[in-house]
Amino acid sequence: MDLPPILPRHRIPQLVLAVLAFGGLGLHSPVAPAVAAEEPRFTWPLHPRPQVIRGFDAPETDFGPGHRGVDLAATADQQALAAGTGYVVFAGTIAGRGVVSVDHDGDLRTTYEPLVPQVAAGDQVYSGQVLGTVVAGHPECTVAVCLHWGVRRGLEYLDPLPLVLETTRLRLKPWDPG
Repeated sequence: MDLPPILPRHRIPQLVLAVLAFGGLGLHSPVAPAVAAEEPRFTWPLHPRPQVIRGFDAPETDFGPGHRGVDLAATADQQALAAGTGYVVFAGTIAGRGVVSVDHDGDLRTTYEPLVPQVAAGDQVYSGQVLGTVVAGHPECTVAVCLHWGVRRGLEYLDPLPLVLETTRLRLKPWDPG
């Protein structure tokens, strides 16, 4: 294949790396809308990184059945952490369970339950800050204690897992085209 003079053959690998580095392939999770590059990225709401017990299952209609978040394995009294910087908009009890909701940039809201809140509505929180302690009581959980973590954009529920900032670091080694 003859290449145009503005793209010499030895520059092709660099072009491929650039396309991959900047997401030119458009890869994203099949279960949630694509995440725009400018959206906040979250950290795990439990430390160490928890096991996902039950994943996200988007409802087919606004009020239809589904699982509007993920269930994460936890231990009793484990600290639930803010997944990102924002403002607490609710900290209290709903249906007998402790709940904390945090508004973030990008019209995103994270919700954590069941827990004993240690923050109050109006508090500013930062990524990794303690929101409360996890307690048993999430009825759909298949382990003794888990944290249900949900994310919404406006009224649309999202899978929180594609929003988690992974700590994997990639390093390119020097390339000698020979």
